[in-house]
Amino acid sequence: MRSGRRLRDVKRIVAATPLRGLRLRLTLTDGSIIERDVSSLMVGPIFASLRGDPARFAEVRIEGGSVVWPNGADLCPDVLIQGHPGRRDSASRRRSTGRGGVDGRT
Repeated sequence: MRSGRRLRDVKRIVAATPLRGLRLRLTLTDGSIIERDVSSLMVGPIFASLRGDPARFAEVRIEGGSVVWPNGADLCPDVLIQGHPGRRDSASRRRSTGRGGVDGRT
């Protein structure tokens, strides 16, 4: 397989919507939507203000296919897309409805 084709097949995050309880609804480049509980990934001092303040957590945005916050915190898109051991999130996927979310153009 040519490397150019493989790069196009890599899923990335194009929109993120914050949900209650440190959860994110993520829209991927293929149009699928997944929900992730990111509480177990938000470890360390940079995440303290986000964990403790829902308004700060809701400031999530997308940059270059990654989930980021204004304070410099970010989460690996591959872990979010593929999941991680012990995760508590929905495995259901559905096609994008075109509603809401934060995209890299805002």
